[in-house]
Amino acid sequence: MAIGKLPDDEASTGGDDGGESIFAEINITPLTDVFLVLLIILMISALAVQVEARREKRRVRQEQEQAEIEKKSGLKVNLPAGAAQEIDMSKQSLVLIIPLSGDISVGGKIMRDDQIDKVFQAAFQRDKATQVVLKADRGVAHGRVVNIMERAKQAGLIHLAIGTSGGS
Repeated sequence: MAIGKLPDDEASTGGDDGGESIFAEINITPLTDVFLVLLIILMISALAVQVEARREKRRVRQEQEQAEIEKKSGLKVNLPAGAAQEIDMSKQSLVLIIPLSGDISVGGKIMRDDQIDKVFQAAFQRDKATQVVLKADRGVAHGRVVNIMERAKQAGLIHLAIGTSGGS
């Protein structure tokens, strides 16, 4: 805001009459700049929120699909508790559910122990970076789980993970 004489007053009165006139001028350029910067910040942050929401939605959908597969298989597995890092959901995964007794479930399909090697080889042929996630019941013998892990390694699948219930 500026205070001073109006320039038109001197010309119209013919000279300096000694009277002070007040005029106000608002410069909106800084205000416009601030609003434009805020608009850009809001646009970028809205984009980041959308990307994060999509990732979360994809993760939830994959967890629901996995839960549906587990429900359809009819196996009840009591996973051990653990607070380990999550696996990379963007990569191809082969999930094996190892119950306390009986055959192994792969993707909701029950398979005998001797068929697992073929599944590992087929998964390796599709994608060499396939992750093998073993969801074994707490009571499963350690040797059985290690045996399956070794068979996956022999097929070329080196990205192995142990499924836990998420609690500590």
